[in-house]
Amino acid sequence: MAIPSYDVVIIGAGISGAITAYQLAKYNVKVAVLEAGIDAASGSTRANSAIVHAGYDAKEGTLKAQLNVKGCEMMEELTKSLGVHYSKCGSLVIGYTDKDLEHLKLLKSRGEKNGVPDLEIIDKDRLHQMEPMVSDDANYALWAPSAGIVCPYDLAYALCENAVTNGTKFYFEFKVSKIDYDGEYYTLCCGKKKVKSKYVVNAAGLFVDEIAGMLGEKLPFDIIPRRGEYMLLDKCEIKTASHTLFVTPSEKGKGILISPTVDGNIIVGPNANVVDSKVDTSVTEEGLEEIAEGAKRIVPDIKLESTITTFAGVRATPTSGDFYIQESERFKNFVHVAGIESPGLASAPAIGIYVLDILKGCGLALTERKNYISTRTKNGNCKQFYEMDEEERVKAIESNPSYAKILCRCEMVTEGDVIDALHRPIPAHTLDMVKRRTRAGMGRCQGNYCRARIAELIAEEFDIPLSEVKKFTSNSNILYGKTK
Repeated sequence: MAIPSYDVVIIGAGISGAITAYQLAKYNVKVAVLEAGIDAASGSTRANSAIVHAGYDAKEGTLKAQLNVKGCEMMEELTKSLGVHYSKCGSLVIGYTDKDLEHLKLLKSRGEKNGVPDLEIIDKDRLHQMEPMVSDDANYALWAPSAGIVCPYDLAYALCENAVTNGTKFYFEFKVSKIDYDGEYYTLCCGKKKVKSKYVVNAAGLFVDEIAGMLGEKLPFDIIPRRGEYMLLDKCEIKTASHTLFVTPSEKGKGILISPTVDGNIIVGPNANVVDSKVDTSVTEEGLEEIAEGAKRIVPDIKLESTITTFAGVRATPTSGDFYIQESERFKNFVHVAGIESPGLASAPAIGIYVLDILKGCGLALTERKNYISTRTKNGNCKQFYEMDEEERVKAIESNPSYAKILCRCEMVTEGDVIDALHRPIPAHTLDMVKRRTRAGMGRCQGNYCRARIAELIAEEFDIPLSEVKKFTSNSNILYGKTK
């Protein structure tokens, strides 16, 4: 059997791989994405703070600073074109002491050198006008109105779905285990499965160093897995904060934050602890206590008892402190996109352009696709029932009565929304895939009301037994047979 051959293969369907696939889909090139997980955004992109950072934190002159500011500028237009929720809510870095004030001045100066617009240090009165629940001990803040929030996995799904609509091939559960190079083509293997490509983009997140090692190459830095734990508060607590609230950063990073989400919740976290395993997403009692303490320093009256779920993500922290995006020093046409920690999400739109330019420099011929579809779906419509106005809801129900059946009461998700998710360009076929695409199961009851019906719909639509429905991974069956 002939090995499938492509012009470009991207390793990883996290935010960096997704944006690269999205950019390449505009051109007449044959592209494939290899993802070790069962879905896009299976790693760090699935669990992070969801902040579009303004760009004052990265040291001036670094690639991270350059791409952060440019990516932040591009985010609003990108999300609008793909129907992704985005809010330019702005951020506040809070200071308590005179020493904090000096650091805020340093961040402001750095941000201005990086090109961040409209930075301002505000006093206590204005801070408390903007955020009434902030601690009385807070005396200053760095106000960055260009910062925003976005759902990271929704953005990744939209980018990937657009790429699929324009001809990109995705291979899921394709964990690259071996790479051969004959001087012209790379052959990438996952057991007996193989694909070939002249160009490769290594966007494997926490595993970029291991992918490089398959070619015998050592990146000029190490990747340190750093786990961050989070709490997510019920929507009834949305008045806790209307902007993203940071404290003056420390050597460990930006510290605990409190922020609204685009879906109407409040997110609290993360801490930052080095872990031995790149897949250690466990949540610890000690970690939650650390987050709670940090949150109460910002908002003493925050109602953490309204937490509806906790989770953790692992970020790829480079010892170099900067992004590393360049062609391999030893292997031509092999591009590393490495060390993409925070502000990787904010930088993503610019990362895609940057990688495209490198591929052009490597000799990849790019002619524009005449039939390119710029929207998320062929008809450009990706609204869910809860987002529609009354007229749109009536039309939706008339065209498909399943929109009249509310399945998830917490998030107002209908059976029609779920069925749509099962037939999107990258079909949802597990409970968690449906949850992240529709929010069914993300509300106050965390799926206790709707989970059974969603499982039934998956079984019905894919014509499989209920016992074959998975929660997320291939070995996460939710049922093993009938009891009566």
